[in-house]
Amino acid sequence: MENELKPFDVAELAHIEIYTPDPEGTVWFFKELLGMLESAREGQSVYLRGYEDWYHHSLKITEKAEPGFGHLALRARSRNALERRVKDLEKSGYGKGWIDGDTGHGPAYQFVTPDNHLCEILWEVDYYQAKEHEKTHLKNRPQKRPTKGVPVRRLDHVNLMSSDVIANRKLFMNELGFKLSEYVVKNDGSEIGAWLSCSSSVNEVVFSIDEGTSEKGLARLHHFAYEYGATQNLYDVAVLKSKFINF
Repeated sequence: MENELKPFDVAELAHIEIYTPDPEGTVWFFKELLGMLESAREGQSVYLRGYEDWYHHSLKITEKAEPGFGHLALRARSRNALERRVKDLEKSGYGKGWIDGDTGHGPAYQFVTPDNHLCEILWEVDYYQAKEHEKTHLKNRPQKRPTKGVPVRRLDHVNLMSSDVIANRKLFMNELGFKLSEYVVKNDGSEIGAWLSCSSSVNEVVFSIDEGTSEKGLARLHHFAYEYGATQNLYDVAVLKSKFINF
């Protein structure tokens, strides 16, 4: 395997952005069913978060003509850690350059995966400031659990479709210091899935083979996931969804 002896410079998956042609319906789904909280609206975008997400937002929903994947953001552990990762990304050939920032965070360095998924790594973030009625005595969460829908706790992981799992895995391991949690290898040595982690979690970023196409550059999203506190919550949200949407 590749050299995995990299410092733990990446702290976590900070947020993701998705595109939708139906922003009103998409925002309704996340707020009314999954109990997510709206942090801001800017231009064509709405920023949401789970009640255990510490930052300004973990999901950015942007109106576009076609649905799709916008970008994912990683947070570095320090300003120095960010600088180290940027140097390696620049050498890799996948770096794009700096942006001034966005609602909820400061300057970010953008790069792409071998399949052209747009990513960024940053350090400066805005932390969520709970309103008076949302404040909690619990130290492990920034606010009380909401009462709307079946509230998700926090952003857990993202799964990206890939025409070349190995190439994408190597980028995240060699340039960003992610660790390989598990992977699936076919008899011919090709990989059809790789689960990667930058923390003590099982995984934050997953690459899955895209059987529908061998063309690179499509930047397709398989799924992203939020965490619940109990299995019962999954049944609860399924029942709630069935009341609004006919299967």
